[in-house]
Amino acid sequence: MKNFFLILLFTSSLLIGKNYKGAEYRTKEAFTYGRFEVRMKSAQRQGMLSSFFTYHEISSIDDWNEIDIEILGRYSDDVQFNPITRGQVNHVSHYRTPFNPALDYHTYAFEWTPAYVAWFVDGREVYRATGPHIEGLNLPQKIMMNVWNPTYANWAGDWNENVLPAFAYYDWVSYSTYTPGSGTSGTDNNFTLQWKDDFDSWDQSRWEKSTHTFGGNNCDFVQSNAVFKDGKLILCLTKESAVGYLDNTGPSVVAARAEPNGVIVEFTEEVDSISAVTISNYTLTGNTITQAELLNDQKRIKLTVANYKPETLSNLVILNVKDRFSPANVNTPVNVTITKSKPLSFPIKINCGGAAYKEYLPDQYWSPAVEYGCLDGTFYQNTNSISGAINSAVYNSELNGSVKYRIRVPNGTYTVILMMAENYFTSAGKRIFSIDIEDSTVEANLDLYSKIGYAKQYQKAVSNVLVTDGILDIHFTATIDNAVVNGIQIYQTSTSLNEKKTNFAPDKWNVEQNYPNPFNGGANIAFTLPRDEYVTVGIYDVLGRMVSEYSLGVLTQGKNNFYWNGEEKNGTLCASGMYFYSVRSGNNITIRKCIITK
Repeated sequence: MKNFFLILLFTSSLLIGKNYKGAEYRTKEAFTYGRFEVRMKSAQRQGMLSSFFTYHEISSIDDWNEIDIEILGRYSDDVQFNPITRGQVNHVSHYRTPFNPALDYHTYAFEWTPAYVAWFVDGREVYRATGPHIEGLNLPQKIMMNVWNPTYANWAGDWNENVLPAFAYYDWVSYSTYTPGSGTSGTDNNFTLQWKDDFDSWDQSRWEKSTHTFGGNNCDFVQSNAVFKDGKLILCLTKESAVGYLDNTGPSVVAARAEPNGVIVEFTEEVDSISAVTISNYTLTGNTITQAELLNDQKRIKLTVANYKPETLSNLVILNVKDRFSPANVNTPVNVTITKSKPLSFPIKINCGGAAYKEYLPDQYWSPAVEYGCLDGTFYQNTNSISGAINSAVYNSELNGSVKYRIRVPNGTYTVILMMAENYFTSAGKRIFSIDIEDSTVEANLDLYSKIGYAKQYQKAVSNVLVTDGILDIHFTATIDNAVVNGIQIYQTSTSLNEKKTNFAPDKWNVEQNYPNPFNGGANIAFTLPRDEYVTVGIYDVLGRMVSEYSLGVLTQGKNNFYWNGEEKNGTLCASGMYFYSVRSGNNITIRKCIITK
């Protein structure tokens, strides 16, 4: 997350000396309250961002007023909101988009009133902030848009100048004044449209092109990088030697990886859909490529290889792949060393934010060279004694402020356990975030202190997580302060998605003893199905009363796994003692004992 320690340094010829040039377009007039709206397409590049925001030009950080929409180029499904208040205090939140912001135009807006700031995506309100800090947003602010490359890698990602040039496109901007009770648009018709600029040209009576930089910015803003073309404002991030809306550089290869089901080639930019899938543009010595598929982000290509043996591959020659600029540029022929995957052993356990501990792997940042890691966030340590935790050392390290965590796994279904504890806040409402695993929300508006208290373990177990692209994605969406996670566990349920069932057809129903047993915090229950069947799991106390019941849906034949987090159906943790679990499928049912210890 950005955290500027320097006051913005404005227009000065002494500052124009950085190796990279960005752009900022801003109004001459400042506004107090209203609805601010833009239709834009962001730049999808690691290490940079595209923005739409308002900002009060300050004399000291005590006067800081800013309202942000920032789209980091490292993500394909995330938008960041941030009202920055007096004292330069950040209040970051995130919204997971159902689209890639860089592949098409979308409308973003925020309403700024004395009582709230609300953010909108494609006309729908997705987040609202209230409270004393919002009431302190009361100083006039200019409307601004910019593209730049921050120096903070744990926020924007590692910088690589091969991503340049990069462009963000703005179709129009509008401003509606705040007119409560007498407006014609916005929430409760409390806003009235004042103007809309379609960016057919530079309206110098309303807008100016900035020429400054600031601490934490790796580029200078120059006027020549704010360009008008085809009814769009285009903000450019370029090298010092090639400013303006020009592109004379072909796509560069970031990496090529031999994954279990094919070779994945990643480029620095979106590539042409025809040249990208032309098989003759790729050569694997001694191997036959049968298919090339352009993946959803338009930057990665999956190569299918006949008689695929990933361990035998060494190099891949790539040529004639074009970018999407007009006129198109072709990649320089390149011989890429193929990175070999090193599949993780199950169960996978990761000590988020910390070092290796017992069976837990150390945390690390994601890259094409690793099998797992966080894209962002900061590692923190604490010395709290975590109530009821077996592996308390895992809860003494944390990954704070992450948006996305990725783990490479074979296609199949999994049980995922997230280990979390509130080690900082001692009251409710201070940290709230949601969690998506793959495409499903598994926790909405989680407040760890409110749910379990301070310095206590919370384990969220999610069964039947389906992975179809070889990467298990965990997305954290912060609403108040930062998301936090201490540990991740992944248990393999099935890897038969791309296998014929005749390859494995068990003829016996079997339910194994849970492990560990006795347990504290949670236990795994493994069972084998002779066919695809609907499965339910019930938990009972020694008096036969049902404690919890879980409907797992239809599971695939073969070995499956269910994780019980030791909770009753009302969400409270079970007391120490003996319990019974039943696994039922069709006409089959098995009951076994388990013991919880505290």
